[in-house]
Amino acid sequence: MLISRKELDDRLGGAERAWLDEALAEAAHAANHPGQDSGNPPWELRFASAGRHCGLENADSVRALLLVEARAGLPAVTRLYEQGTAAERRAVLLTLHLLDLGATALPLVEDALRTNDTRLVAAAVGPYGADHLDAHGWRHAVLKCLFTEVPVEALDRLGERARGDAELARMLGDFATERTAAGRAVPAGLRTVLDLTGPAPAPAPTEES
Repeated sequence: MLISRKELDDRLGGAERAWLDEALAEAAHAANHPGQDSGNPPWELRFASAGRHCGLENADSVRALLLVEARAGLPAVTRLYEQGTAAERRAVLLTLHLLDLGATALPLVEDALRTNDTRLVAAAVGPYGADHLDAHGWRHAVLKCLFTEVPVEALDRLGERARGDAELARMLGDFATERTAAGRAVPAGLRTVLDLTGPAPAPAPTEES
């Protein structure tokens, strides 16, 4: 989960806060002077070293702050994702919904969903994926979570997107049948999602005055 700058400051020591201040200043400079740096601008190097300087437990939030401060566009987020470690890729995915990218970064989400890295799968089904995956892609994302044992609670807007989805219900039924036939356990989360695919409950009747 991403935390705010204020929460980070409460966690970080003096040297760590100073490093973060410098990193964010470099990101702001890049945002205000687009195209000035050739190759990898300094803030992108900071992005890679965030865990070493601010602690692995804070790295996602530090990297998110850098992306937002730099107003990172599609070329930057794609470069950081493609060249990054799994932890750096996760941070990119977790931040996409905070950037002004529209649906242009959807290929990064789709790439993450092709992996079996549960950290990437869980990040890919967050707010950005929920907003931009089409119905077909989102249904397969649900199945990917079940297959890789990512808790279905990671799926942002799960109840909203699953409601009334008969095709998703069919796919879940097929998945459960295949697992049972193979002698494998059916993930508990499948029932949770299947229950959500029913129609929305009718509004309670109101008394006439």
